[in-house]
Amino acid sequence: MTVVLREVEQSGPEDSGPVSIDAILEKASEYVHGPRRAGALRLVREAYDFAGKCHADQTRLSGDLFITHPTAVAALLTEIRMDEAGLAAALLHDVIEDSGCEIETLQEKFGHEVADLVDGVTKLSQLKLANLEEAQAYSLRKMFLAMARDIRVVLVKLADRLHNVRTAQYLPDGKREEFCQETLEIFAPLAGRLGIWWWKWQLEDGAFRFLDPSRYRWLANSLDARRQERERRVSLLMAQLKEELEKTGVDAEISGRAKHIYSIHKKMRAKQIEFDQVHDLIAVRVLVQDIEGCYRALAVVHSLWRAVPGEFDDYISSPKQNRYRSLHTAVMGPGGMPFEVQIRTEEMHREAEYGVAAHWRYKEGHLAQDEFDLKLAWIRQLLQWQEDLDSGVKSFHQVARENIRWFEEWSKEAMGDMSTQVPWTEETP
Repeated sequence: MTVVLREVEQSGPEDSGPVSIDAILEKASEYVHGPRRAGALRLVREAYDFAGKCHADQTRLSGDLFITHPTAVAALLTEIRMDEAGLAAALLHDVIEDSGCEIETLQEKFGHEVADLVDGVTKLSQLKLANLEEAQAYSLRKMFLAMARDIRVVLVKLADRLHNVRTAQYLPDGKREEFCQETLEIFAPLAGRLGIWWWKWQLEDGAFRFLDPSRYRWLANSLDARRQERERRVSLLMAQLKEELEKTGVDAEISGRAKHIYSIHKKMRAKQIEFDQVHDLIAVRVLVQDIEGCYRALAVVHSLWRAVPGEFDDYISSPKQNRYRSLHTAVMGPGGMPFEVQIRTEEMHREAEYGVAAHWRYKEGHLAQDEFDLKLAWIRQLLQWQEDLDSGVKSFHQVARENIRWFEEWSKEAMGDMSTQVPWTEETP
C-alpha cells in the first residue's frame, strides 16, 4: 500500500508569460491518439501559423505580440483536453473581429466545424449594450444559446476571459472595473456551473484583485505571513494521515492546498467571521480507489482528529446538482489548527478538475459529443420557451426561473445523480 505525498500551493491569478505552440502540441499529443493524431496536430499548427499572419502587425495593450493571447487561450484549453477543432478555434478566435478575416476564408482553410466555432466565439464577444445590468442578462442568454449549439464555444470564451483577466492591469481604469465585475458575476459562476472549478477560482481571484485591491492585498499578505508555518503543519498532517491510511490498507494519494483568496473573502463576509476563524484555509485532499475507500479514509481522519461540528458534507451520497461528488470534513489538528479534508475517488477528482470536459470521449482521437446533447437538453428546452416570448431579457429570466423545478425533476430522471446545476444559485466545492 502506498501513499504519495504531494503538496500544492494555490497559484496566483497573474499571467505566467508566453506559451509556445510546441508546448500546446506536446500537451495535445498526450490525449489525442489513434490515426487522427497526426492530422489533428497538423490542424492546430496550421491554425497557429494562419493566426500569426493575421495578427502579425498587432500588439496587445501590454506591448506583447497579439499572437501571445490566442496561444495562451489554446494552452488553457489543453488542460481540459480540448479537441483539435476547439484548439484551432481558440488560436483563430480573434481573426474575424480584429484582423478583418472573412468567415468564408476560415471555412475554406479549416472547414466548417472550426469556422463555426470561431464565428460563435466572435458573436459572444460582440455585445454592445446600454448598461452593465442589461449586458449581464443578455450575456447569460447568449451563453445559453451558444452552449445549446456547441459547448466548445463557451469553453473557448471562458479561456479567453481567464487569460484576459490575468492581464487586466493594462485596461483603462473604467473599463477594467466593468470587465472584472462582469467576470465575477457571469464568467466565474458559469465556469463553476460547468464544473471547471480551478478556472472559476482563478477568474474570481483575478477579478477580485482589481475590484477590491486593498482587501485582496490584505488577505494575500495574511496568507503569506503564515505560509511557512502552514506548509510545515500540512506536511506533518499528511505524514500522520499517510501512516494511519497505510495501517488500514487504504491506497491513496494525498495533497495539500491553500484556499483561494476570493473564497476566503466570501466566507468571512457571509459568516461574519475573522480571518483566524476560517476553518478551511488549509485543505488536505485524499484520492482513493473507490467509494468504499472514501468512507474508510473518512473514518481514519475522524479517528485522528476531532471533527468541527456542522462542517461535514457528504456529496457522494447527495451530489451537488453540477455533478460534484466528494466527502468534506473539517477537523481540529495539532495545536488547535482547523483544516479541511476532501476525500474522493480519482474519477470524482477528474470530474471536479475538468467539469463537463471530464466526460468527453475520444474515439480514434476524435471527440464524441452525444453525452453533451443529453446534458444540455435542458438548455434547448429554455430556448424553446424563448421562442414563445417577445418581451425581452427579463421575461427570459422569469420563464427560466419558473421552470427550474421542471429542470431539476427532468435531470434526476434523465441522468440520475449526474445532473447539471442550473446557473443561478451560488455553490462551490
